[in-house]
Amino acid sequence: MSPSYRIVVAPGGFKESLSAREAAEAIAEGLLRVLPDAELDLVPLVDGGEGTAEALAAATGGRIVPCPATGPLGDPVDSGFALLGDGSAVVEMAAVAGLALVPPDRRDPGATTTYGVGELIRAALDAGARRVLVGCGDSGTSDGGAGALRALGVRLLDASGAELPHGGSSLTRLAVVDPGGLDPRLADTELLVACNPYNVLCGERGVARVFGPQKGGTPARCEELSVALEHWAAALTAAFAPGVDLRCAPGTGASGGLGAGLAAVGARLLPRFEVLLDGLDLAARLGRADLVVTGEGALDAQTVRGKVPGEVARRAREAGVPVLALAGSLGEGAGEAGLDAYESLAPGPLPLPEALGRAAELLADAAERALRTVLVGTRLRGRPPEAAAPACSGSRAPAAGGGVVRGRHGPAAVPAPPAVRSPAPR
Repeated sequence: MSPSYRIVVAPGGFKESLSAREAAEAIAEGLLRVLPDAELDLVPLVDGGEGTAEALAAATGGRIVPCPATGPLGDPVDSGFALLGDGSAVVEMAAVAGLALVPPDRRDPGATTTYGVGELIRAALDAGARRVLVGCGDSGTSDGGAGALRALGVRLLDASGAELPHGGSSLTRLAVVDPGGLDPRLADTELLVACNPYNVLCGERGVARVFGPQKGGTPARCEELSVALEHWAAALTAAFAPGVDLRCAPGTGASGGLGAGLAAVGARLLPRFEVLLDGLDLAARLGRADLVVTGEGALDAQTVRGKVPGEVARRAREAGVPVLALAGSLGEGAGEAGLDAYESLAPGPLPLPEALGRAAELLADAAERALRTVLVGTRLRGRPPEAAAPACSGSRAPAAGGGVVRGRHGPAAVPAPPAVRSPAPR
């Protein structure tokens, strides 16, 4: 018996509620309620943010190394980095400086620090790694990477010779950048930053103005921070990289400017999906699918600018496969991300804490609703598929990092049809 459809489930994480793996499992549950014998290929996608280190460790036979470090508010947090199977390391900035580590009532992008990121890089060097990948995403900071550089030995002084306190806003008082104590091992280390190339440090599209409000900044605070980062870019360039554009080069604004700070000391800024999707054979998996379902916490004008659903849509278009997206919220510009259809998780108004707590349930229900709508559409085009199964409890499909999952009511035995418009005969 063949599956009625092959569906690739390729979501990112839903901030502060579901990892990419958990999101893929929830979507799979909803899809199987409608098509119990569908073949689902679960491909949870990390973007450098939460879950990146764990996912890459699992994919390479590596491990997570616990390492307490300084959190975004300056207090110690339980954190760690990944040692991969090839001996390289992954530092996930969200694990030590992510927005989820900053309580809502204490969010201020001008006060938080990336100091812990530098501590994790140093710990990875202590463990013998000479190739370190820093994943950028889900940050709660906007200090231009100043904290990370301080942890790696750079001194940042005001006019009186005192060390600057944590936070990007203090950079307006920066008078001296002293690189004399920079960890010498960096010179022999391949330091890579997986980042969104659309994010830049300064200017009208700089991180303070674009992302500062999401991190708790008032308009006045964000403008103050924008001025501070302009000063920081000039100081970094003079100290480390004369002639290099650390203001507006692609990726310099990654994770509140961490990209610029690390680039100044020799890191290479790379488009995150080129780095993080290696080894997934995503093009071939999309090419075998009849439908792709993706998702993330929000769909808006930023989706097409390096977010998971936008990247999935781009690659699916190349494969000629339609894409459905599920999101916690739909903002302005959601329809411009190249998606064929999209659906909000919430069936009606919900308080944010309740929506976050029920994210898996809401995502499964949204997947079911959306797929039933898709199947109605195929009937309207005059090519009716076999009747969808009545709603049933289904079973959450195990993902464990991805892989093919078959509906519990029937395994796949023959190749799937080439397009969603013509399901395989029974």
